[in-house]
Amino acid sequence: MIGKAMFPPRVHLANTPTPLQKMERLSRQAGVEILFKRDDFTGSELSGNKVRKLEFLLADAREKGADTVITCGGAQSNHCRATALAAIKAGLSSLLLLRTADPGRPPAISGNILLDRLAGSQIVWITPEQYRARDEIFEREARRLHGEGKKAYIIPEGGSTVLGAWGYVDAISELVLDLKRLDGDDLKPTTVVCATGSGGTTAGLALGAQMSGVDIRVVGVNVCDDRDYFVAIIDDICRRFNETWPGARATGIPPYEIVDGYVGRGYALSRPEELAAVRDLVRLEGVVLDPVYTGKAYFGMLAELARDRGVFGERIVFIHTGGLFGLFPIAEQFAELV
Repeated sequence: MIGKAMFPPRVHLANTPTPLQKMERLSRQAGVEILFKRDDFTGSELSGNKVRKLEFLLADAREKGADTVITCGGAQSNHCRATALAAIKAGLSSLLLLRTADPGRPPAISGNILLDRLAGSQIVWITPEQYRARDEIFEREARRLHGEGKKAYIIPEGGSTVLGAWGYVDAISELVLDLKRLDGDDLKPTTVVCATGSGGTTAGLALGAQMSGVDIRVVGVNVCDDRDYFVAIIDDICRRFNETWPGARATGIPPYEIVDGYVGRGYALSRPEELAAVRDLVRLEGVVLDPVYTGKAYFGMLAELARDRGVFGERIVFIHTGGLFGLFPIAEQFAELV
């Protein structure tokens, strides 16, 4: 087990532990035991995986005397929405750099954008080209806030930092207790499958699995970019984690896998077959996935299982990282499917 004494300070925001639920009908259909770790239950407004990371990041922001957090993401970013709402709970303001094709004509106020606005976040719309230089824009906005007498704390894309990784180290600790309730002390080998969109969740899971000493295999399905891109990010997070907390019982780069090939049309762009998989799961188990992260990762997991039922072993835990609000802006894409 991972001792709680080694964890950095945190602000308690998430409704945890989240349930581990067996998908009975899905398991029968796939021919392998599939459970969902329901991190979409971390909170109604804060639902999803980001809040686990934000507990540590916002504690650090407050400790450093910040009054405003700055972060970034796509127009319908779950991370930005969670940051905006979590910041309020931590007594902070937020500024969001949101990516869109034409900042002069930003997307309609719907889904996560509506929640960002309700939270009172400052929104700075930037192009995809500008987004590639987001570190420079972070610093520019931090300087502007400083000129207004404020102090900014920058949270990179997805909260995927060395400190944020503790959120999913903690999730593994929680999962081990879940599995012990099922198996007793003789735990069955388990493969954890998650969406990989910025790398921090996968890094935290891999570190947590290594630190727990339990037979947990970690597999990420990338929803953008490619395997090499995420291996570089995840390895860097793990390496710096070990350097920052040498007493945390993590050594070297922990084992993990990235299953590439399911990006489809690109980040936040859905194919009909991906949306059909989302629809079919709702009708099979009453569980709703999002189109950007969990929908793509779930589709990839099913495709891999269709090729080889044993590819992930006899037990899979799929991390449901939330994102329900992202469905509403693309409702018309479901028209022919429902």
